[in-house]
Amino acid sequence: MKDPGEALDRFVADSHGVQRRFFDENRDAILDVARTIAARLVDGGKILFFGNGGSAADAQHLAAEFVGRFAADRPALPALSLSADTSVLTALGNDLGFARVFERQVEAHGREGDVAVGISTSGDSDNVRRGLDAARARGLYTVGLTGETGGRMSGRVDVLFRVPSRTTPRIQETHILLGHSLCELVDRALFPDAWAGG
Repeated sequence: MKDPGEALDRFVADSHGVQRRFFDENRDAILDVARTIAARLVDGGKILFFGNGGSAADAQHLAAEFVGRFAADRPALPALSLSADTSVLTALGNDLGFARVFERQVEAHGREGDVAVGISTSGDSDNVRRGLDAARARGLYTVGLTGETGGRMSGRVDVLFRVPSRTTPRIQETHILLGHSLCELVDRALFPDAWAGG
């Protein structure tokens, strides 16, 4: 059996390498998206996050960071996770089919001026794609988080962040670091006094 310490060193190094490459390649786009999200929030918009499995957990996590607080005390910011309401998810899945669970919620909650963030490691999740399609049709600013290929999410969003990996854990690790980066950048843009000295 391979030395567990060597395995640990290898996957930490691999994760750091993927993240460094992603942020080097997407620095300007990340800053642009953060500015756009901040502007949409100032104008009365909100953020809708959605995904399946680990991406659903990321959607809930990031919505909570905006509604609660990220690292500095500041007012609440409007964000929803469309992956979080089990009654809605099971009703829509049962009545309309699982492929429509995010599309229908975007129709209910999404308004022009809002932001929709769809998360899918493969880029091929049908319900995430349909949610993003519904968001674009309603005039939302759409952001996709996916893996190396982009899958079927390619060409369907205003901004697509593709993590340069085909390994699900590496993609998910980078997605949450991206999400935290956007949280901090938006906070700093909207509440600079809360970050004074930091």
